[in-house]
Amino acid sequence: MATNLVNVEAVGKVYGTRALLDGVSLGVNEGDRIGVVGRNGDGKTTLIRILAKLEPADDGRVTHAGGLRAGVLTQHDSLDPAATVRHEVIGDLADHEWAGNAKIRDILTGLFGGLDLPAFPQGLDTVIGPLSGGERRRIALAQLLIAEQDLIVLDEPTNHLDVEGISWLAGHLRARRSALVVVTHDRWFLDQVCTRMWDVQRGAVHEYEGGYSDYVFARAERERIAATEEAKRQNLMRKELAWLRRGAPARTSKPRFRIEAANALIADVPPPRDSAELMKFANSRLGKTVFDLEDVTVTAGPKVLLKHLTWQLGPGDRIGLVGVNGAGKTSLLRALAEAARSEGERQPESGRIAVGKTVKLAYLSQEVAELDRNLRVLEAVEAVRQRVDLGKGREMTASQLCEKFGFTKEKQWTPVGDLSGGERRRLQILRLLMDEPNVLFLDEPTNDLDIETLTQLEDLLDGWPGSLVVISHDRYFLERTTDRVLALLGDATLRMLPRGVDEYLERRQRMLAAATAPSASGSGKQKAAEAPSGGQRSAAEQRAAKKELQKIERRLDRISDQESTLHAQIAEDATDFTRVAELDAKLRELTGERDELETRWLELADDA
Repeated sequence: MATNLVNVEAVGKVYGTRALLDGVSLGVNEGDRIGVVGRNGDGKTTLIRILAKLEPADDGRVTHAGGLRAGVLTQHDSLDPAATVRHEVIGDLADHEWAGNAKIRDILTGLFGGLDLPAFPQGLDTVIGPLSGGERRRIALAQLLIAEQDLIVLDEPTNHLDVEGISWLAGHLRARRSALVVVTHDRWFLDQVCTRMWDVQRGAVHEYEGGYSDYVFARAERERIAATEEAKRQNLMRKELAWLRRGAPARTSKPRFRIEAANALIADVPPPRDSAELMKFANSRLGKTVFDLEDVTVTAGPKVLLKHLTWQLGPGDRIGLVGVNGAGKTSLLRALAEAARSEGERQPESGRIAVGKTVKLAYLSQEVAELDRNLRVLEAVEAVRQRVDLGKGREMTASQLCEKFGFTKEKQWTPVGDLSGGERRRLQILRLLMDEPNVLFLDEPTNDLDIETLTQLEDLLDGWPGSLVVISHDRYFLERTTDRVLALLGDATLRMLPRGVDEYLERRQRMLAAATAPSASGSGKQKAAEAPSGGQRSAAEQRAAKKELQKIERRLDRISDQESTLHAQIAEDATDFTRVAELDAKLRELTGERDELETRWLELADDA
């Protein structure tokens, strides 16, 4: 029987007139890996601080097992600004001691990219004071993970981590024996790491077995039982449930409860997006040209981020952009935004960006735009527009859209200056969508947003007819809102990844392995140096290859749309066996063509 590490009995906590926790009783056992979810402000952080005895409860009792070794990562670190990274992370261990410890090597490599901390100016001897908040957070996380713990409590550990860092952290935590309680909005991370979920709502905590996907299923079943038939149909959770079952089945874990009722709940729910309809609408709004890049070079000071880039963002394209930090993701979006704002007059240092005449761009940057602090939330939104057209005859008032983004009637009259960071981020996205753009650039849109708000945003984007580019370390959001993933791997090129983020991580691992592999012998280097350069393609050949890549990508998109249409037709004519056979033959032809195109694409991409 598992040992009980922490026991929370009838705990209550009140701030002002609001009860964040009301008679909550919970327990954490050995081996538990618990994810904590809920809206911002509902008490997630308060719960784990009370659980870790960092904050007293107003009522009830919190008991820790004798000798419990608990490590806590809060949102504000306690690092000594005058100390070095070495002192805070390694402590007094001699170099040969920590370098010979596989656990320490793994943590330093996973969080910092190498034992010498290549991103820090003096490596391990870098003084902490001048470092950014993201760098300090990695140091605090490394310090915690290196220590031996019975219980690890993490508050938003994926903040400031890139896709690789999040993937490494998930694997590391799965391999540890320590119990874990984690607050995070990263749903992919929750699915990878957690075996139980705590949902904090209106002073109560509801417990669910399994990871995030299991939680969605269980919560949908719970609400199915509790709600009326009409309320069920309008419940947004059903749409996410349909996505989990249909859109990304490989990521869902096997639910630990009866699933038949949940399947019945989504039996009549259509796919999250009608891609063919959205593409048709986007073409009517945007025409044939959105952004065409020809032989473009993007720089940041003396550093060349992208060179000889030939790429096309077409009407209705939904692109996820991933890559190593500093590879040029944000710089690429800024270059496109500059060209759009100047109607094609401002161009990069070399090459040309053609901008469609009908492009109306909205760009969500990582910085929260400043607004008049005295404006009310509703006034800030109505200053952009009173009503918004969501396409296909759907329209919303500013107040209705505010409610969809979690601003209740009362909250809509809150001054902007009184909003939290997450609420200001929500307001920023809301104002962008109110302006009815047909091209949307989102740079880290999930920062500071809770899961319910992310779900609402995904729901809006499902029916949004335009071109979309998303930069995000949130894999779930990327997969949920985009159709293709492009990557900047740090080699000044942009590559399409047919298998998405998984392929990106595989490529990065191969690149890192190649960079750290033992160097070839001297004679081998000499032979390589003496080898003729005839295998290298000329600039003209490279441009031709890139154009062919673009052509293949557009054809793959069309094949995907045709396959979706054929699947729908097969479902409609399921009782007409002759018709089904004809449609199935067409489907096999498309599948064969797609396989050939993907093989050719990989050949070109490897040589690009």
